[in-house]
Amino acid sequence: MVKLTILDGGMGRELERIGAPFSQPLWSAQALIESPHYVKQAHQAFIDSGAEIITVNSYACVPFHLGEELYVEQGTQLARKAAQLAYEVAKDSKSNVLVAGSIPPVFGSYRPELFEAEKGKRVSADLVQAQDEYVDLWLVETIASIAEAKALNEVLSLTEKPSYICFTLEDEENDVAKLRSGELVTDAVICLLDADAKGVFFNCSIPEVIEQGIRDVNHVCDQLGKTLEIGVFANSFTPIKSGHQANASIQTVRHFSPEEYLEFAKRWYDLGASIIGGCCGIEPRHIEALAKWKCELVSK
Repeated sequence: MVKLTILDGGMGRELERIGAPFSQPLWSAQALIESPHYVKQAHQAFIDSGAEIITVNSYACVPFHLGEELYVEQGTQLARKAAQLAYEVAKDSKSNVLVAGSIPPVFGSYRPELFEAEKGKRVSADLVQAQDEYVDLWLVETIASIAEAKALNEVLSLTEKPSYICFTLEDEENDVAKLRSGELVTDAVICLLDADAKGVFFNCSIPEVIEQGIRDVNHVCDQLGKTLEIGVFANSFTPIKSGHQANASIQTVRHFSPEEYLEFAKRWYDLGASIIGGCCGIEPRHIEALAKWKCELVSK
């Protein structure tokens, strides 16, 4: 039986749910700037629900959300502050909780066509240096193309801590999984294996497409005689189409019940996923259901 680790849920939407200041374009950075106690409250809620890894609230600490001027003035300081907040909550926890640093998409979620390698590497490197002192591992979130993955793998050479590329998938069920760029997951996995990656995650995609993504990872690994650790944190959004303008509106949430999300998670686990949590719209109550299920697995 694969050892299961429970990741937290979606920080931005959780901040909105508990009443933190939350609006576009600042997204989850608004609470970090105006009311950081809400950030700690959200981290604590996920820990209380059974999360064994919490993710730094640095997803919006990029020019895309802050704007160029505010990013230059405060971007790295805000990322450092976010890491400190997560570290403090984890340190004070009665259980052993790890902190995952977050490297977000610099040019907006789901927009591989906007990616600029040199600027992306520069901003991401700043975020790594700002957070690294306070984190135990790294999640490079919502990667939409192989070019992004290759560029960010270079940035990860700045840290010796475990690091994972997290791909976002097209929200269309098919017999092959694709990145938002239209590139095949199988090709992305080969790229990671060539870079000696430890694992691969899928995040910020609808739960329905994750299973095929995992199957494609397993297919490549089986063919090449390799292994990759697999993690998942899906969202509860309605399907996102290509060309989505991430800052133009707030995406509709489908409000999966914890039981519905758990059924997806069970299938991911059966296919080999060993780290499971949630992204946008996945709340502490969903994480609690995952944690209770883990306890049942361990007791068998």
